[in-house]
Amino acid sequence: MAEPTPRRNEPRLRPAPLIFEPVEAATDPEHFFDLESIEDPRALLARATELTQAFRAAADRAVEFQAIAAAQLADPRRFDRLTPADIAERAEWTEDYAKKMVEFGRDLMRGDSEGRTTADPV
Repeated sequence: MAEPTPRRNEPRLRPAPLIFEPVEAATDPEHFFDLESIEDPRALLARATELTQAFRAAADRAVEFQAIAAAQLADPRRFDRLTPADIAERAEWTEDYAKKMVEFGRDLMRGDSEGRTTADPV
């Protein structure tokens, strides 16, 4: 499972680097980060696990940035603020999820992520 999102005063774990693939390799549907060329099952499991952790960490971080952006867009001090419905439409979320993301983003901006175990606000 992905590591919990660290609190503000804890260092972030750095996942294995994602190696970007050449365009010709990316167009091959059988090619995925060169995993198909690894014959040793131990090495395959290790690299696949590294990639899984890296993708989860990246997804968690991206969700945090989504939440911060949603909170900024909903800020009542902005003359061009958006409603949760507008944010939901732009992000392809439900309105209830947008409201939760706005609150999660506000918590993150205040540095109040105590008690959260994942980046997912639900």
